[in-house]
Amino acid sequence: MISRRLLLKSGGALVVGFSLSGTLVQRAMAQQGPASDLGKTNDGNEIDSFLAVHADGTVTVYTGKVDLGTGLRMAVRQMAAEELGVPVDRVSLVEGDTALTPDQGSTGGSTGLTRGGVEVRHAAATARRALVAMGAARLGLPASDLTIENGIVRTASSATGIAIGALVDGKKFSLPVDAKVPLRDPKTYTIVGKPLPRPDVPAKCTGKHIWVQDYSVPGMLHGRVIRPPAIGAKLVSVDESSISAIPGARVVRVQNFLGVVAPNEWAAIRASRELKANWSDWSGLPGSEGLDQWVRKAPLEKSDITTSRGGDPADVMNASAKKLSATYFWPNQSHASLGPSCAVADVKDGGATVWSSSQGPHGLRQYVSNVFGMPMDKVRVVYLDGAGCYGGNGNEDVAADAVILSKAVGAPVRVQWMRHDEHGWDPKGPQQMLDLRAGIAANGDIEAWETEMWLPFARPGGRPLIGVDLAGIPQDHGQGAGLLNQNGDPAYPAANLRVTTHWIKDSPIRVSNLRAPGKIANTFAVESFIDEIAHAAGVDPVQYRLSRMTDPRAVAVLRRAAEMADWQPRPSPNPTASQGTLLVGRGVAYVRYKQAENYVALTADVAVDKNTGRITVRRITCAHDCGLVINPDALRNQIEGCIIQTASRAIYEEVKFDRSRVTSVDWISYPILRFSQAPRVEVTLLDHPELPLYGAGEAATAPVAAVIANAVFDAAGIRLRTAPFTPARVKAAMDGTGKA
Repeated sequence: MISRRLLLKSGGALVVGFSLSGTLVQRAMAQQGPASDLGKTNDGNEIDSFLAVHADGTVTVYTGKVDLGTGLRMAVRQMAAEELGVPVDRVSLVEGDTALTPDQGSTGGSTGLTRGGVEVRHAAATARRALVAMGAARLGLPASDLTIENGIVRTASSATGIAIGALVDGKKFSLPVDAKVPLRDPKTYTIVGKPLPRPDVPAKCTGKHIWVQDYSVPGMLHGRVIRPPAIGAKLVSVDESSISAIPGARVVRVQNFLGVVAPNEWAAIRASRELKANWSDWSGLPGSEGLDQWVRKAPLEKSDITTSRGGDPADVMNASAKKLSATYFWPNQSHASLGPSCAVADVKDGGATVWSSSQGPHGLRQYVSNVFGMPMDKVRVVYLDGAGCYGGNGNEDVAADAVILSKAVGAPVRVQWMRHDEHGWDPKGPQQMLDLRAGIAANGDIEAWETEMWLPFARPGGRPLIGVDLAGIPQDHGQGAGLLNQNGDPAYPAANLRVTTHWIKDSPIRVSNLRAPGKIANTFAVESFIDEIAHAAGVDPVQYRLSRMTDPRAVAVLRRAAEMADWQPRPSPNPTASQGTLLVGRGVAYVRYKQAENYVALTADVAVDKNTGRITVRRITCAHDCGLVINPDALRNQIEGCIIQTASRAIYEEVKFDRSRVTSVDWISYPILRFSQAPRVEVTLLDHPELPLYGAGEAATAPVAAVIANAVFDAAGIRLRTAPFTPARVKAAMDGTGKA
């Protein structure tokens, strides 16, 4: 019998969706100590790093990737179960515990399955081959005559055989993973491709799920960090007596890092509010008003030509029948996690255990080891669900805060950020400026295309963690804003093409990767500009794209999205747009994500209020091709979430800051899409089980802003080239009193 305390002490990284009997006890007990105590390898080249077959026929799968709400907990199980030949309800999952799982890199860029799941799949297939060989030796039959079904090694014609648990009997495989091992034929799949329910949903719906915000350990104190009133301000003095009336409250100061700890959370909150501190003045920001002008004039690290398809676009453009140009701007945005970041740290005996919702537990472990001078084998990071991340939000910052406080007071400390911490201090999605120019032939073909992008330069140490920075501890975090310059070129023929990236030395505020980093803004610009070209050619925007596509998979998604929307060909804008006080229209956008992964096409139906400029997105259709589909239900959920979140980013979200600090620190100053405003989203999946999987954590986000902007043009005849598409911005464009 396993106690509730023992289960919670396991760190919460083990998500249990099925009856696992002895396996659950083994895993929970295993997480009380380091992996070395168990004799478990985390070498990513070994089968035993990824899975264990137990004597009762159950299987534990270990992955360094984590489920950020994407359905990975079921999808990885499905991939492993399919290759092993066992029922999925006999497979349990351990994720993101650095003591027990291999380092598979951070869970970003849709790599949860494309790397994490694929590596587990190869390990499972290699294990299946070994199990079949073991069964052949025991049964006295050729291995070529045997298969594994329902966890039994047997011939295709026999219902009896030998159970895999009896073959392994709890022992290790002690074999390397064969990355070229034959995989099961997709035609024989019985588990992959099925819409199996996510195991975490019931507990989340009933309030029983353990989030990082819920987690506690014995003897734990509660902490809060007091940030400077200005980003670059220095701490001058602290009056510790100002919180002497709060029982158990203590002040922690490390240079400019200022925090409090207390026996309970409310006492910590009170102490953070009542502690008197003096800070220096600082006003080194340019302010968010006019940020587009600052970007264009900012000092550059370097300029790179990232894409070129021969010729000289500038010369060809001069001779073209039509010449178009436009500038598009995307602002800084917050990750806007609904639950502010939280972490628990226990620093003792020269090491640390950190419970965090970081997307990269192994990377955080390396960071804690390096920055705080702890041996790697004495640092352990255990993943626990957080309330949304969408990229590099405050998860790692708050973990560092917890380590600093725990080290100072010699006890486990839970640090919970407040809303003003999350909005004010999480690293932001970067600002992006794009200039586009094109030369168009008389028949509408693109003869020449130029893109110039102004983007923040990603360099080592470019995103220092704020608590560590304030404490004056040397660090080289090395995480930038992501691959920002992808999809800056059109997905359609342009004989003469050049894409130039101007890398800006310093961003005004700290930036990090935010879902689909760079690709949303770039696709917004490129696909909006394609719509401008189609309009200039007097051609329906769907027909314009289809007539120039050469990839059959691209054609398939665009045709399917248009069919779902019952698209009737005509040029934009809509000649019958006016419906009382509303203007209605439809738009289309397409992307091949990173020009190498998913194919996504969207259409949108919108209404624009003539009097207020408010946009209502009524409906979005999406045709999505990501190759092999592991779990169609989870995939649809992921795509719908991508679309709805990016609709919010396109219409509402913009970080505001003055000369000293971020000023959009609550849901009023930083609004997001509400449930009542969410559009109807319809998704069609184009499954290709014979092809590799691409993952789907980001791709459907990329064309959302473009499809909305194109639909607004169809409705109101205005081009929106600056996000977000606020009512004031839309109304000014309709009235001709301001730029869109």
